[in-house]
Amino acid sequence: MGRLVLTVALSTLASLTLGGDRPNILFIMADDHAAHAISAYGSHVNQTPNIDHLAREGMLLESVFVTNSICTPSRATILTGQYSHLNGVPVFNRFDSSRMTVAKLLQQAGYYTGMIGKWHLGSDPAGFDRWEILPGQGAYTDPVFYTATGERRYTGRYVTDVITDLAIDFLKTRPKDKPFFVMVHHKAPHRPWEPDAAHRAQFANRWIPEPETFWDSYATRTDALHENQQRVADDLTRRDLKLEPPPDLPDAERASWLAEKPTTVTRAPDGQTPTLTGEALARWKYQRYMQDYLATIQCVDDGVGRLLAYLDSGGLAKDTIVIYTSDQGFFLGDHGLFDKRFMYEESLRMPFLVRWPGVIKPGTRSDAMALNVDFAPTFLDAAGLAVPADMQGRSLVPVVRGRTPADWRTSMYYRYYHDPGDHNTRAHYGVRTRTHKLIYFWKKDQWELFDLVNDPSELHNLYGQPGQVELTKMLKAELRRLKQAVRDDDQFADEQPPNGVDGPVAKLRGK
Repeated sequence: MGRLVLTVALSTLASLTLGGDRPNILFIMADDHAAHAISAYGSHVNQTPNIDHLAREGMLLESVFVTNSICTPSRATILTGQYSHLNGVPVFNRFDSSRMTVAKLLQQAGYYTGMIGKWHLGSDPAGFDRWEILPGQGAYTDPVFYTATGERRYTGRYVTDVITDLAIDFLKTRPKDKPFFVMVHHKAPHRPWEPDAAHRAQFANRWIPEPETFWDSYATRTDALHENQQRVADDLTRRDLKLEPPPDLPDAERASWLAEKPTTVTRAPDGQTPTLTGEALARWKYQRYMQDYLATIQCVDDGVGRLLAYLDSGGLAKDTIVIYTSDQGFFLGDHGLFDKRFMYEESLRMPFLVRWPGVIKPGTRSDAMALNVDFAPTFLDAAGLAVPADMQGRSLVPVVRGRTPADWRTSMYYRYYHDPGDHNTRAHYGVRTRTHKLIYFWKKDQWELFDLVNDPSELHNLYGQPGQVELTKMLKAELRRLKQAVRDDDQFADEQPPNGVDGPVAKLRGK
């Protein structure tokens, strides 16, 4: 503790010498926004002109990965710069708000700090001068927001618009003599993908191309993929598909009806349209899912445009680092799936676009391997602060400056704990290198090995196949090395840790 206090004190002193040169930091994070649903990343399904603006005026990082692909753990990692096994949040347990976070360190160094939108960590936000957060997942329409002193319902409003409005208000009312750090966390495009009317209409009649792996048979893969329950064809509910329940159902029966996973759908109430089953139904479900998912993203993109416009009109753009990312990746029908959790590429990869005028060369890209554990060290380094020794990530500042260190990582460690959990996704950990991926489903004692160069869609499990002995041995050795390097001693392998600290507003709103 003494070393940490000294580090913070020295960091604060160092930051004060920088005076007005310290950049503002605007961190925008969507929930479940897959990189391949951003046109700057080559999306085949939508266009995101405002998010793309950051790529044109800054840098797009092509190889950013999450260390545990699930909402609450990723958020804890981003705040602490630590892997799940050290920050205490491997699953959906509460975050201990007494822990040191990047927000606290920036606040101590004189930054005006804010947290707007989806918090989803159970305990009250700490280290923020102003926070207005959704309770749990929050609602898309008529959302309630909590503050340190109470709550407010925004009747007749849509959550993405409210979050953007609150973020702009934060910028307008901030102390003008301090740099700011604000985290703007959108609910969208999280399930159940409920767009506002305007964006719903925009996508209602669009045909969305299916991914090449939509009909993946899972041949050669382990039991884990066969047992999962996040398939577009089988596991989307009536609520997901926006099917209307029979009128006058009591609330309990209505909820039960909406939670059902339909095996047939009649598309017209008069019965003249044929009932969909089998492959035709799966294709229709994919269209409904993607139309709504993409419509919610379009509203987020509009919000990004409004924030960038305010930075321009307020004279803040040249002094502000703007980052757009997501808390993890997401399956868009890839392998026939929705949701995340698995270590497969679509779930593992995070978008990360950053604009820093005068520092980042516009229109650049980097393939340096980055992790969400790097975000906190990056914020601190950009602000001129030392990175505490107990943060496990590395600052991305040299990377975005175009000077990636020679000793930069070429492999990464991943671990997912929530088993059986939602969607029956099996616990696993693994290693990803530049060319290969090895995944171990430890409770099932089964392995998957993929050649990412020759099989980027991860369709062919090479584990145990002839000619793979030396490669497998090398990857297992690298997996052991990384596991030791991040100090993962399996403390949460088969049990969940106790909940963290609850604040008064956390108690008010419940879990």
